[in-house]
Amino acid sequence: MTEHENHQHGGAPGHAQGHGGGHASHSGHSAGGHAHTTDAELADTLELDALILGSYLEEASAWAAELMPEAPATIIDVGAGSGAGTLALARRFPEAQLTALDKSADMLERTLAAATEGGFGARTAGLQADLDGGWPASAAADLLWASSSLHELADPERTMAEMFAALNRGGVLLVVEMDALPSFLPDILAEDSAIEPGLEGRLHAVLAARGWNHHPDWTAGLEGAGFAVERRHFPSEGSTTPELAARYGRAFLGRMASALEGSASPADLASLALLLGDGPESLERRGGLVVRGHRTGWAARKL
Repeated sequence: MTEHENHQHGGAPGHAQGHGGGHASHSGHSAGGHAHTTDAELADTLELDALILGSYLEEASAWAAELMPEAPATIIDVGAGSGAGTLALARRFPEAQLTALDKSADMLERTLAAATEGGFGARTAGLQADLDGGWPASAAADLLWASSSLHELADPERTMAEMFAALNRGGVLLVVEMDALPSFLPDILAEDSAIEPGLEGRLHAVLAARGWNHHPDWTAGLEGAGFAVERRHFPSEGSTTPELAARYGRAFLGRMASALEGSASPADLASLALLLGDGPESLERRGGLVVRGHRTGWAARKL
């Protein structure tokens, strides 16, 4: 994602011109209280998110295919990030030419490498662009995909209008947002656990009050740009190994911890420190992690 210092977003992976892809959450914005995250750290988190909670990628791309009168010839992944969305679209539409758009040259390099490794390199191109400066004149497509990226823009309504103009007639803009931060702890903790019950819900509420992962319902804005809009929800529970679940939890909760200092209660910060430590309550040693997430998608058609 791009790091707009005047924004307070977090939680899902993405930049709008920055790193989306199915972004697990966003790089740090100082206004939102995040610790700054490097492109490499963010890309690792995005890849873990796609690996563990990526079922929405298949569901949302299948939804786009249902809505289009014919398979798209050209696709732009807006805020490609580490490339999870680009690869899902390449698999879904085997004849399409794809463009990964991102502000970060490093993220584009990573996406193109992943496309080549996946056998899609010949039909995948990169486009480095900052959408806050305007939509690239050459970027027209049959399908636009914006996962965890639209809310990162300074003026998303303007960009939605530019996307409408760039989309070919009969095309679809598919917008996806993470509407709940991922959770990792089981619903019921062991009686002897030192972790306070309900910890994640309280921490998520603190972050929500600070603007983490904030985005509006895009329906009105998309309709105002000229689109016909439908909305769907994509809940998911990750199927993964304990090692990967702990790795994702450490990456995500570690970024949360720096934003929660001075906001969460001392007891909840102490519980979070136990999870991120190396004792028996640590993510790696406590076991029973269940990774859950939830996303909302908007399918916007240009009739």
